[in-house]
Amino acid sequence: MTTWTTEDLTRIGDAEELQIASHRPDGTLRAYVTIWVVRADDELYVRSAHGPENPWYRRAVISGTGRIRAGGVERDVLFDETGHHNAEAIDAEFHRKYDRYGPAIVDPVVGPEAARTTIRLGPN
Repeated sequence: MTTWTTEDLTRIGDAEELQIASHRPDGTLRAYVTIWVVRADDELYVRSAHGPENPWYRRAVISGTGRIRAGGVERDVLFDETGHHNAEAIDAEFHRKYDRYGPAIVDPVVGPEAARTTIRLGPN
């Protein structure tokens, strides 16, 4: 997996939302879904707010590759399931960035259950 540029990390990490699409088996892109994204250290992370059965999450895990759009950046990406890796730092970033929406909105993407659906986005 290659690394993000500092500019891409900043632009994507600062974006309020990210659009994500996984590849179908034939290589075409599925429809984009809008989700939240956070930057922890020099990595970008997304989580499923509705657990591992969320359709976009399942498709991303199965596909392993897709495309994102955020902060004026559009990139092909690899979806890396990280599980609990860096979970506390990722939780802290979700809180820092999105707590203004209140616990009913933020709680589904923080904590041990949400950590199980963490995907690290890597440039492809």
